[in-house]
Amino acid sequence: MQNSLNGAEAMVRSLEAHGVRHIFGLCGDTTLPFYDAMHTLDHGITHVLTRDERSATYMADAYARVTGRVGVCEGPSGGGATYILPGLIEANESSYAVLSITTDISVGSYGKYPLTEVDQEALMRPLTKFNTVIRRADHIPRMVRQAFRAMTTGRPGSSHLGLPYDIQYDPVPADDIWADARLGTFPSYRAAPEPGAAEAAVEAILTARSPLIVCGGGVVIAGATDELDRLASRLDLAVATSISGKGSLADTHPLSLGVVGSNGGTDETWEMMEAADLVIFMGCRAGSTTTSRWEAPKPGQRIVHFDSDPMTIGANYPTEVGVVADLKLALRAVNACLDTREGALPSFGGAATVADIKERKFAKFQALVQSDADLIIPEQIIDTLNKTLPHDAIVVSDPGTSCPYYNAYSQQQHAGRQYITNRAHGALGYSLSAALGAWYGRPDKKVVAMMGDGSFAFACGELETVVRSGAPITYVVFSNSAFGWIKASQYADCDKRYYNVDFNRTDQAAVAAAFGLKTWKVEKAEDLEAVMRDAMAHEGPTLVDVICQPLEEAAAPVRRWMG
Repeated sequence: MQNSLNGAEAMVRSLEAHGVRHIFGLCGDTTLPFYDAMHTLDHGITHVLTRDERSATYMADAYARVTGRVGVCEGPSGGGATYILPGLIEANESSYAVLSITTDISVGSYGKYPLTEVDQEALMRPLTKFNTVIRRADHIPRMVRQAFRAMTTGRPGSSHLGLPYDIQYDPVPADDIWADARLGTFPSYRAAPEPGAAEAAVEAILTARSPLIVCGGGVVIAGATDELDRLASRLDLAVATSISGKGSLADTHPLSLGVVGSNGGTDETWEMMEAADLVIFMGCRAGSTTTSRWEAPKPGQRIVHFDSDPMTIGANYPTEVGVVADLKLALRAVNACLDTREGALPSFGGAATVADIKERKFAKFQALVQSDADLIIPEQIIDTLNKTLPHDAIVVSDPGTSCPYYNAYSQQQHAGRQYITNRAHGALGYSLSAALGAWYGRPDKKVVAMMGDGSFAFACGELETVVRSGAPITYVVFSNSAFGWIKASQYADCDKRYYNVDFNRTDQAAVAAAFGLKTWKVEKAEDLEAVMRDAMAHEGPTLVDVICQPLEEAAAPVRRWMG
């Protein structure tokens, strides 16, 4: 290795040292030295040129979710820095490790009103776990190390590094380029429960009559699904999830109740939330969606809370036992405690209760699937996906029309992160780009992305990136010519007073075909399965544009619309 590098080269080498394999980003004037370093150095990192900085961050976010590796995105100063914000806050609030590098104007021109000047450090501060604008080239290696340490330890989150133009040319000692290999993946440096905490949680659980586990994303992020399965199975204890917690158990697991709450939860699944005398939150913040705006647990229901972030414990409910730890280590400790009690463990009857609830819930679902509606209804799309998805597919959903239906009725056969949706801030346009990041992370898996036609218009320019990448992603568009979630809310909450939620119908299939995808437009339910199978089997990117029932006319599994 050469004795001295310039700042841009030092950044590339520092990322390489931390095991970075992919960077998603968009070029600009201030990135010239960085791009030149990427071009001239032999580093083994694939750079994916995107068409929008938001897309780059969403790709890095989904990449991190399916790989457990730090997702990296980059963009230029000015508009690039502002466009990159939505993905950073989503990753940070959803507890995924995403590093954003925004190149900046020269330090020497700060305060002189140069083009694209913005205080990047102030801009990113509320959105990230770690954030700095590097003002000296020889600080680059240590700031990269600090960003990776922040992102991957404790509760994972996002980081931002500002990289000014002039310091990209300044010298950096090559011998300062080193990394802790453990910080390339997350969570790293896992923390175990304090002595006695797991035992206290076990005592609380064993004294309950009808406990219910409610998992958030923390179980999947920690890779704790096997430990959860062992705990639930040995106690016959039902497991519900938040939307982000899907995959804590397979949807088809006999103890998997499914999503509870206001988005994808149903009256049937809510029965267990209300009936539980002890709710065990695991890696779940107990926020507004999972609890149906804190409708349950109710006062008097006991709470045990496991989380890697102590700030979540007791934030919304009085907590009988709090266990602050990595979820994998915490559940391992709980199971070890139960190992000493073999032969005297209760059985809570979770499988029988879950089976009854699922039978009633899916009876309603199948009645809708079989209905003779004038337009294709969302239930029919989900039923078709359940029949045609490969068992190990990765499904990405925008937060609109497709989200509650897949939350409620999917039938994924494996635990783990097979389902991705941006639940922290719910920005439209996420899934089209995120699907490509998921594919780069797991190119051996079939990736399917769902969105409404409103979301499609947010991000359809990124289809060029998908085609250029050759990614065999299948996109499914729920086309109803409206911002459906808001229109359905106006139906339910505003006595059907609709205002500025409708737009002209667009031929999404034709738009996508112009970018080079193979496409279909489907208007009859009987055509859905054959088209979906063809789309899944095609070797390149595909899009299925489904003309479907407006959401305000549908029986969406959204509890506040069902009352």
